[in-house]
Amino acid sequence: MNVTQIAELAHRTLIMAAMLGIPLLVVCLVVGLVVSIFETATQIHEQSLNFLPKLVAVLIVLLVAGGWMVSQLSSFTREVFQAIAGKV
Repeated sequence: MNVTQIAELAHRTLIMAAMLGIPLLVVCLVVGLVVSIFETATQIHEQSLNFLPKLVAVLIVLLVAGGWMVSQLSSFTREVFQAIAGKV
């Protein structure tokens, strides 16, 4: 593999990591914002109130989009291994 191919592979890897991570991060951000607004409005500052909704939201996202995430990751891994096998 030459430098251009390695750079392309690194680029595709970063894009794949972003595609798989952004849905979870966005859900955490939105839930955290809603919980913070609720805490400010009610003046209840409980540590578990901040953590538990984020955990539940991330689990729901993983249940809904987990199959898609696994299929994307497995197809990308298959493509990478086939590219490596073709170059060796």
